[in-house]
Amino acid sequence: MTQIEYTVRQELAAPSFANEIDADALYDKCMALAKNMWWSWQPEVTNLFRDIDPIRWRQLDHNPIALLREFTPERLAIRAGEMVLHSRVNYAYRRLHEYLESQSTWAQTNAGVLGAKPVAYFSAEFGLHESLPVYSGGLGVLSGDHVKSASGLGVPLVGIGLYYSHGYFKQHLSEDGYQREEYFETKVEDLPLQPATMPDGTPLTVAIETRNGRLLAKVWKVNVGRVSLFLLDCNVDGNRPEDRELTSRLYGGDERTRIRQELVIGVGGVKALRALGIKPGVYHLNEGHSAFAPLEVIRERMEDDGLSFDEAAREVADMTVFTTHTPVPAGHDRFDGALIEEHLGPLRDSLHMSHDALMAMGRVHPDNHSEPFCMTVIGLKLSRCANAVSQLHGHISRRMWNTLYPHREERNIPIGHITNGVHVESWLAWQMQQLYDRHFPANWKSQMGEADVWQNIHAVDPGELWETHNALKNLLLSFVRRRVSRQCRRRGESDDVVEAARNVLSPNVLTIGFGRRFATYKRANLLFKDLDRISRILDSEERPVQVIFAGKAHPKDEPGKRFIQEIANLRHDSRFGGRVVFIEDYDINVCRHFIQGVDVWLNNPRRPLEASGTSGQKVVYNGGLNCSILDGWWAEAFNGSNGFAIGKGTSHSEDRITDARDSEYLYKTIEEEVVPIFYNRDADGLPRQWIKMMMSSISTLAWRFSSHRMVMDYTRQAYVPAAGGLSCEMKKF
Repeated sequence: MTQIEYTVRQELAAPSFANEIDADALYDKCMALAKNMWWSWQPEVTNLFRDIDPIRWRQLDHNPIALLREFTPERLAIRAGEMVLHSRVNYAYRRLHEYLESQSTWAQTNAGVLGAKPVAYFSAEFGLHESLPVYSGGLGVLSGDHVKSASGLGVPLVGIGLYYSHGYFKQHLSEDGYQREEYFETKVEDLPLQPATMPDGTPLTVAIETRNGRLLAKVWKVNVGRVSLFLLDCNVDGNRPEDRELTSRLYGGDERTRIRQELVIGVGGVKALRALGIKPGVYHLNEGHSAFAPLEVIRERMEDDGLSFDEAAREVADMTVFTTHTPVPAGHDRFDGALIEEHLGPLRDSLHMSHDALMAMGRVHPDNHSEPFCMTVIGLKLSRCANAVSQLHGHISRRMWNTLYPHREERNIPIGHITNGVHVESWLAWQMQQLYDRHFPANWKSQMGEADVWQNIHAVDPGELWETHNALKNLLLSFVRRRVSRQCRRRGESDDVVEAARNVLSPNVLTIGFGRRFATYKRANLLFKDLDRISRILDSEERPVQVIFAGKAHPKDEPGKRFIQEIANLRHDSRFGGRVVFIEDYDINVCRHFIQGVDVWLNNPRRPLEASGTSGQKVVYNGGLNCSILDGWWAEAFNGSNGFAIGKGTSHSEDRITDARDSEYLYKTIEEEVVPIFYNRDADGLPRQWIKMMMSSISTLAWRFSSHRMVMDYTRQAYVPAAGGLSCEMKKF
């Protein structure tokens, strides 16, 4: 017997609460909670895991399975006794099962047809939580929020994606501010994955035929509340070494890697659903990455029902929903004919199509043999219901793809819009939830999409709202100080620099946050076009401003990396006096801290290139204010009193002039609106006008921009019509 085992037995034998605990049962319940991602939007359960070991919880990226694997059932029982966790575990476990078994859901009343015809939701990435790193940014987080809201509303939906064993990448900045990428293999045993099994209990592996051999993928299952998410993984015996690495990294490799990944998610995903005995009534393609899926469904219908290609294509299109997220032509995947033939050749044979006929389906101009195959084009052609992700993006998309519909006026092009939203419970700070619980109706969470519920914010005492916001701001600054000091230590900087990092920023200073992908069109450096002017704004003696940045550039995006370097190196510029901070490795955890604690969320893309954007929506629920270009969701959200607008909602034909004009608008907005309103205090020290704007933001925007509203819109306007073979009811303006 080891000393540790002896100690554990002695402690269990001692008179204590642990004596009364069935250690194995307790451990099993905790693990059951950890293996359903439902816990990630339940603050009480998150707090329960944190209380088991707060230090390791943080070190393990808030991963409950990894945390529990460090405990034996006996050690967990002792800890439960010390922290009085047993009743909390039982309560959480009971709540999970009540949630899973409940038949009283919104969808039960409003989407009954989907009960027998579930939605298959395809996406290249799913951002559910930082502990499951199979996402890179906005598209993945949106997909994760979509799945969570489908679970909450009871919409019968299954998710289809890829399992990336190395995830995206860990970002570190060198001493000169240059982004370095590091990849780490995630341990499957630390993740809430279990092998997907066929009806007979056999672990599922699907096979996809290509011209140069068979491609295999095993299938993992993730429980996300009531929703099952299936992730395909090519690291299996039988694949060639290069194919075993195919799904290891998100958005890695060349065009050949990309088309093979998209073949796996589209064709492989449909094959997996069939093997699992799942018969979707709707196929939702979230962006063009999965647009090969309808071809495989057409093949199934031709084989099963003896239909011709045209007959099967018409029926499959009626049940397919396609969402486009990209307003930039270069952002749509395109492949040459040789790659298409290599990977789609066997499927093309089964469809009884010529190579030219297949290529024509992916071309805007079918007879232009020099035009490559575009995934968005085939997605639009094989769906009867297509949408953009904001009202403005819908307008841009109809204009972008008007040549695909030569006989229609632009306003009648069949691309509508459903504006993105965010999963409130995942992004709402615990402190704000408590405030809402005190002042809103008892069932407010089940009525988040109703405007009347959010009007209760006006009954909240301004001092209480401001105090809650400041508490969250202090938590953000504590987080930033920990991160910045850790970054300095990792780079081997002096003790003085590390100590200064521990005290960077001030809770009494107006704090602006900027966190997103560092694509050049998002113009992260717009604030620094005039360094002398911005230094005067930030380092004002009476009304100072501080800015926190975070974000990753794609590994191959050198201009984006230079933007990061430019901003990160401002820490060496004495003019800024520690007012600008860059946080490494932007992920869901960093985003959560940012959007819950900033005073202002800055967004200044080059209009109209922001399809929607959702980070600013997350800020709304936590009392922060948006300061944004009138693009994406903000173009339909800003009303003059619920935040700040940069510019007048127009762009010049020359980017150089647009950027110069927008930087001037940005400076004036900060100088003449944001700063004066924030620092204008009454006798009690409260910024009354600022708080009024916070309340206006919450009351006018919170009900409109939740993912519950978004999924309800998809269900009413797209899913139910598609499952019933009816025409799409998508909004167009």
